[in-house]
Amino acid sequence: MKRVLILTYYWPPSGGPGVQRWLKFVKYLPHFGYEPIVLTVDPQKATYPVLDKSLLIEIPENLKIYHSSTREPYSFYKKLFRKKQVPYSGFANETGNGPINAISRFIRGNLFVPDARIGWNRYAISRAIYLIKEYGIETIITTSPPHSTQLAGIEIKNIFPQIRWIADMRDPWTDIYYYDKMLHLPWIKKKDLGYEKKVLKNADVVITVSDFLQNLFAEKLNDITPKDKIKVITNGFDPDDFKAIKGVRNADCFAITYVGTIADNYNLNGFIKAMEYIKTLLGEKLQIHFTGSISPKWKKILKTNLKQHIGFNSHVDHPEAIRQMRASDMLLLVVPEIINNEGIITGKVFEYLAAGRPIVGIGPVKGDASAILEKTGSGKMFSYGDHENISKFVLQFALKEKEWFPDHDQIQKFSRKTITGNLVKLIEKGNT
Repeated sequence: MKRVLILTYYWPPSGGPGVQRWLKFVKYLPHFGYEPIVLTVDPQKATYPVLDKSLLIEIPENLKIYHSSTREPYSFYKKLFRKKQVPYSGFANETGNGPINAISRFIRGNLFVPDARIGWNRYAISRAIYLIKEYGIETIITTSPPHSTQLAGIEIKNIFPQIRWIADMRDPWTDIYYYDKMLHLPWIKKKDLGYEKKVLKNADVVITVSDFLQNLFAEKLNDITPKDKIKVITNGFDPDDFKAIKGVRNADCFAITYVGTIADNYNLNGFIKAMEYIKTLLGEKLQIHFTGSISPKWKKILKTNLKQHIGFNSHVDHPEAIRQMRASDMLLLVVPEIINNEGIITGKVFEYLAAGRPIVGIGPVKGDASAILEKTGSGKMFSYGDHENISKFVLQFALKEKEWFPDHDQIQKFSRKTITGNLVKLIEKGNT
């Protein structure tokens, strides 16, 4: 089999959708005649915002994994600013407006470009050079965030110009919603934008997760390089994850479940107002469950307005999250109310599809997530304040007034094996 080298900072025991994306790719690449080799950071020296040790058991037994060292500022950051939580790649969880938070964002935005995990690059590049020579690698894939990993791709491509480089960019770079809060100096911002354009120009293929992001990155190229080099490879679901997990529904209640994060910039006002109306019709039968990290702001509002109808669970491992989805009557999807949210397709969208429950979505009705719900017949997206139509949609299922017929053929297009086949087509274009 031909070998593919994958550079990814986030890897088990780190959690999150980016980890699951590449964990599933490496699982299915051998089905198409490719042996993946993973190069990642030493977990003893890495800083992960989220841990999910249950993902360790999903690593294929014979997968070659290599670790390299890193130097990062986060231990210093936590001591200096008295933080318990490790920041995300852009300090997205730094929501405070005080002087301490402003200082931390300024340091992050101007001393560590494009992000504070750039300290992994020198070690990753050195190990990648060895692995390319050792295994005769013809294709490398760099995946981000952190976007600093893409700069390692530039260096490797310079050293091995004949190698095929695929840059997987799962999130916006200089268009990320919190970018302007990072207090960049003008010349630093120009430097960062230059990095982004250099990656887009020099990678042989750029892949991203939604049509909106494809267009966003393509607009930056102008006439530098063909725009059709940017391809969409969405996230997906693995049917194997669902085979042994059934989930038992309680016939005496109508349960709506949300799995994931709810930050301050999510807008639940329309949903809450809809639920306040529905509880007057269903009474105690209505049960709403939130599993994951819920901001104190929204937790307080939910408790105040929905009281005995609401329940909260902290972060659970992947199998338990699936069990909770399948034990529900309906699943809640919320897209954060931020700039460029039309392109947000969270990983949970595809797991929701596989869970086989109707989906009520709150977010941009003309966004990419909405299009997937419509195409698969799995649910419907409503604008943030559309409480009347949210109520009508939910009640159709709660009162059993509506039959539900999702399009299983369309849903299967998002299986991890099918999506890996799409990735292989891009790899093979450079190996033929």
